[in-house]
Amino acid sequence: MHELRPQSAREASLWDAAATVPDPEIPVISIADLGILRGARFDGEQPVITITPTYSGCPAMETISTDVKKAVVAAGFSSPVIDLVLTPAWTTDWITEAGKKALEDYGIAPPQRRETASGPIPISLSAPVKCPRCGSRNTKELSHFGSTSCKALYSCRDCQEPFDYFKVH
Repeated sequence: MHELRPQSAREASLWDAAATVPDPEIPVISIADLGILRGARFDGEQPVITITPTYSGCPAMETISTDVKKAVVAAGFSSPVIDLVLTPAWTTDWITEAGKKALEDYGIAPPQRRETASGPIPISLSAPVKCPRCGSRNTKELSHFGSTSCKALYSCRDCQEPFDYFKVH
């Protein structure tokens, strides 16, 4: 993921305030580490925070917008505007390494890619996904959809634990 945090101190401070907001569905990861937070700027004196949903029908966006406004106001910025942007579409490539680690520590297998001669490619859902609990690749998909649409439900054949896998998209 390329760095999106603004360089100017004022805009960086705005970004930092918004970046404290956790994802409401996965509270161990911030919207910045999940890649939902895409920008922080000022239109004159008006703070504008740009966010992109993980998918266009994401039910958490209203909560995220409200939480971002509260965090930004608490940091001393008045009357923030939330700019919900659908293009470019969110991708799991925007999840930071810290975010992937937070997902795994929480028990959600982060999106996985396989290195090939032509570059990284997504691991298909039929390929073994690493269990976030024991590290085994002796896993199987139970359902194409997990607790949210962006995750699939897996089970580990070694530790016998079910887990969500954050699908590559």
